Amino acid sequence: MVTAAALPGPADVIELARDLIRLDTSRANETAAAELLSDYLGSHGVSCELVARDPARANLVAHLAGGDGDSLAFVGHTDVVPASPEGWTYPPFEAVVDPDGFLHGRGALDMLGELAARAVAMAAIARSGTELSGDLWLLAVADEEDGSADVGMRWLLETRPDVRPTYSVNEGGGERHVDRAGRTVALLDIGEKGSFPVRITARGEAGHASMPTLGRNAVTMLARLVQRLGDHTPEPSAPSPLVDLAPSSPILAHRARALAGSTLAPTRLRGSAAINVMPARASVDVDCRVLPGTTGAQLLAELDAVLGDDLPWDVEALTPWVPGSSSPPGGRFVEAVRRSLVECGDPVDVLPTLITGFSDSVHLRQVGTHAYGFTILRHTSAERVLTGLHNVDESIHTADLLEASRWHQSLARHLLVPA
Repeated sequence: MVTAAALPGPADVIELARDLIRLDTSRANETAAAELLSDYLGSHGVSCELVARDPARANLVAHLAGGDGDSLAFVGHTDVVPASPEGWTYPPFEAVVDPDGFLHGRGALDMLGELAARAVAMAAIARSGTELSGDLWLLAVADEEDGSADVGMRWLLETRPDVRPTYSVNEGGGERHVDRAGRTVALLDIGEKGSFPVRITARGEAGHASMPTLGRNAVTMLARLVQRLGDHTPEPSAPSPLVDLAPSSPILAHRARALAGSTLAPTRLRGSAAINVMPARASVDVDCRVLPGTTGAQLLAELDAVLGDDLPWDVEALTPWVPGSSSPPGGRFVEAVRRSLVECGDPVDVLPTLITGFSDSVHLRQVGTHAYGFTILRHTSAERVLTGLHNVDESIHTADLLEASRWHQSLARHLLVPA
């Protein structure tokens, strides 16, 4: 357990990460994590506030006041996806550090370990007494994994118009890959694809299942439509940087294909309510992800092209359109990332890219923040990262947490301390 009175140090990162993992915040109870972080940061002189729409699901807003210059937010979410102990080498909420130095547990990667590193970095900056040219924030929010309760980042930014950082660093990025020339690069997430879940419904004619040729079974029609959706996979085209890296990682090859265009993934099916009835309607829910700049009209046109007009079908939106978003691939923040890596003895090349999923960075971009995803993953392989997310045996090397805390301190200095 982290002792509040001690000066922030390397051991704090590991212990704070373990304390967070043991809370099991997969059950809509993130306030416990917000309180833990508040107690830790508050003991080091950081101003902390719990901001909650739901008392059980509080967000932490931690703040170090600076001058009128550019500001920076360390960002993370305190909720994790559920985990059953079956299949885990170590119980998912016991936060075991194995003999090889890997911290195991739900949230070790996504993203309690990363959040602990950022909290310790902020505590160290606070205790240093360094004069800052702009504000430093830490936003530890609830409800990122699901988002349906709307008690996390979107609501927080709407409720707190004073929280408007110039830059933010959130989850994502950091994975290391080797290109064809043998050069190691670390991915820097500058944006993410948009989301537009839809329901495709095949229109048939009901009939008795004992006479399959009487009527027009919507289920069989839907099966053909689903196959067309499944066959639609965008192909990457040169000169995409990820295409050049793909041979170094089979998993990265899948990411490169997903970033080549819109993906249309059928996920949920609905057919007849009775075993002996061929339904007049059958539907599939489709998780559609689109690149920044793609419009709803363009996606609907793509669905028309993929599904064709030889079978009758309808489309309806399941949730509001969430457009893709991105931040500049260069500029002051990206240069600070590179300079801080060099300062920390890790002069790896940085490759800007997009993530295929969703993060709270989209909400920050909507209020004008230049939002990025990056952390240090020098000792945790890209394969371990990508296969461990939301899976059994999620783990991160403790050396990466230690280095991440130092790197975040360096990043803040490059952005917030006058030269």
